Amino acid sequence: MPSPLEKARQDPDSMKARILASARRLFGEYGYSSTTTRMIAGDVGIDISTLYYHWGEKLDLYEALITDLNDEILLKFEEVEQRARGKSLSERLDISIDILTDYLFKHPEVSNLILFGYFNKAGTDSVPDIKIGDYTSGIAVAMDLAKDKAHVPVQAKARILAVWNCVLNFISGENFFRPILNVDHSNYQKVVKETVKFMMVPAFTK
Repeated sequence: MPSPLEKARQDPDSMKARILASARRLFGEYGYSSTTTRMIAGDVGIDISTLYYHWGEKLDLYEALITDLNDEILLKFEEVEQRARGKSLSERLDISIDILTDYLFKHPEVSNLILFGYFNKAGTDSVPDIKIGDYTSGIAVAMDLAKDKAHVPVQAKARILAVWNCVLNFISGENFFRPILNVDHSNYQKVVKETVKFMMVPAFTK
């Protein structure tokens, strides 16, 4: 029997999918601890019993959401690997920064959920996180900084995390940073890409 997540994926217009989309946005905005099932039900416009019928408890819904995001991010890293294969390191970096920043700007709740996972651990140790460690190793292999995921040098991991953290903070902090830069959203995206490349490409390639 398909899981609730599989059913939501099969029918994007279904009630399960609508609840999942609302949960993704609200958990991304407020974090796990501060988001309630009542908030999600109200956002969808349903009774809370309907939410429980489709997804069970709050943790069940959150676990499904994180599974969905982990799979989604994995597809992005596979896209990076496919498009970057065989190119020079500077070209691979350019491609990976473009793909990842475009994805995260399109889905800013992902950056927020990752940062919530970093900093809001109190009382939520059983809550699953987005698998940044796994993806860090994957991108190291895609960048040809390691031969396989089991043998990634610490320096390579740290540099990739530096790229991640830079992009995540620029995206989650857009409402703070963009007025300082005095640019619109479109130009802010361009500035972020240019800035990350300015800092990171020389760091990896020199």
